[in-house]
Amino acid sequence: MLPPGGRISGVRLEKLLGSWRRGIPRQCSADLVAAMKLLVADGRLPVGTRLPSERELTEVLPVSRTTITAAFDQLRAEGVVQSRRGAGSWISGPVGAGGGITVADDTLIDLSRAAPAALPSVRHAMDVAVAQMPEHLASHGYDERGLPLLRQRIADRYAARGLPTSPDQIVVTSGAQHAWALVLRLFVGPGDRVLVEQPSYPNALEAVRASFGIPVPVPMLSDGWDVDGFEAALRQAGPRLAYLIPDFQNPTGLRMSSESREALAAVLRKARTPLVVDETLVELSLDGSPDPLPMAAFGGDSVVTLGSASKSHWGGLRIGWIRASSEVVHRLLSTRAGIDLGTPVFEQLVMAALLESPESVLGQRREGARAQRDVAVAALREHCPQWSFDVPVGGLGIWCALDGPVSTRVAVMAQNHGVRLVPGPRFAVHGGCEQMLRVPYTQSPEVLREAIGRLGVVAASVAGTGFPADADLSLPVA
Repeated sequence: MLPPGGRISGVRLEKLLGSWRRGIPRQCSADLVAAMKLLVADGRLPVGTRLPSERELTEVLPVSRTTITAAFDQLRAEGVVQSRRGAGSWISGPVGAGGGITVADDTLIDLSRAAPAALPSVRHAMDVAVAQMPEHLASHGYDERGLPLLRQRIADRYAARGLPTSPDQIVVTSGAQHAWALVLRLFVGPGDRVLVEQPSYPNALEAVRASFGIPVPVPMLSDGWDVDGFEAALRQAGPRLAYLIPDFQNPTGLRMSSESREALAAVLRKARTPLVVDETLVELSLDGSPDPLPMAAFGGDSVVTLGSASKSHWGGLRIGWIRASSEVVHRLLSTRAGIDLGTPVFEQLVMAALLESPESVLGQRREGARAQRDVAVAALREHCPQWSFDVPVGGLGIWCALDGPVSTRVAVMAQNHGVRLVPGPRFAVHGGCEQMLRVPYTQSPEVLREAIGRLGVVAASVAGTGFPADADLSLPVA
């Protein structure tokens, strides 16, 4: 059975591909494969899209039929494309995660994930958790709220940040993405609108679509959040929910001021729109300035806060949490059984051990991230001087403005140079951000210097170029 989906013409596909060739004849097939996979990862070739025939592509692409056949064979071998005699070829599945190009090259430097490796303290916390496990083995091991010890320590962390919190307001989840899925299940139905920043975290946008909600973007300003823009969007769109990343926003790295938090919370309260705040990066302040109060301190019970250990400690723990009013917590727990029955006990014990003396662990993470940031900033200024950016005061990535609408092209060519990146349009609701690129600084200093040195070669090769003026870059992601 063929999947549903529209057909893309050869001319249209040629425009989407843009200047995909590196200019080395023997690599044309690999370049075409990389460009096609990036279009799939970026949502421009949704799953189910029927592709033009090889003969039709030969007429519009400046390569031989043999090159196109070899590229399609490779795409079929990787499961990206399926073909059937008499029915043609179509996009059959997504490519790899995080920007999405699956490459068997062990020298590939992955800058698609803004997530650091574990600190040594994680290993020590695991030893503590192993010693504590026997007392839990006599129980059934299910706890939809989370272990009391961990919920208490998470609540204590909020209190230390100026937001008094009870353990009963905490629900432990398997990461912030799982927490977001639970909240969406509770608040959002098919066709409901969800207000989001533009740009925003791609996986959060995908979660809205997976819940059959409609993300409604409000563009970010160069220096922060457009409160008037949010107020206008609330009037015009009537959203069921709003989702924001006020602390070191992913991908821009911006942090919302206390004044903007207060003003935006007032606007949302007036519209009676619940707000979900993603604090995944909140602990990664790198400039030593005082932290503003959490958004929930301004919005009260109308704010649901998501937290995570993935950036501050280690993504492999898959520990996140929700802070909400007692009423929302009760509703979340009543629906959680339809998704899962709780978070693994061992990982919760590890996280509880890490939060026993949180500042000592977080200090190590911030020190390492600050050094990596400084290395990335220096390397970008040296190797990519035509790009501009603000030095982030926190978080794990640099949001670069390129010298033209070439983000997707840079990502394609970077992959051919052994660097994996997520192109700017992945962070937009309906395309756009083609002049922007996120460069995470979560690798070691040596690897960062090498990766950005390679990016410098790519940046020089595409300087002053761009997509054809009539290329449609605003296709919705499937």
